[in-house]
Amino acid sequence: MTERLNNAQPYALGLFRIVTGLLFACHGAASLFGVLGGAHGGGTVPVGAWPGWYAAVIQLVGGALVMFGAGTRSAAFIASGSMAYAYFTAHQAEALFPIQNHGESSAMYCWAFLLLVFTGPGAFALDRLLPARGSRAAQPQTASETGGEQRPRAATV
Repeated sequence: MTERLNNAQPYALGLFRIVTGLLFACHGAASLFGVLGGAHGGGTVPVGAWPGWYAAVIQLVGGALVMFGAGTRSAAFIASGSMAYAYFTAHQAEALFPIQNHGESSAMYCWAFLLLVFTGPGAFALDRLLPARGSRAAQPQTASETGGEQRPRAATV
């Protein structure tokens, strides 16, 4: 049973990333464009308003990048930081625990995105389709390419 669950881990992580990114992007779309109920029950956030408009841009762009698995770790890092900022500036002053200060979504998004920073995108990600920087194409691997000496192969992630 454990082996089957371990084999499914990249797919479960990929689905987690897709759903989390989609939900986060919906928050940004609601705030920027007034769709899906709008910002705070209706309307939009004024352009350039600090911090709401910038947070909405991070939510829309970061959520989309995470959802598609493009630059996942970087986008998740920025999204996690923005949610930590939101929690500590907008919610934590009201009460200590998220259930008391209405900061559950900020706290959950912060930790969910931080998890993706460390785990990577999982399956179904655009990141998996692009070659990694410093890939084998940039480093000769055979004895004939290195002038006769054997060069060890680099580990790929």
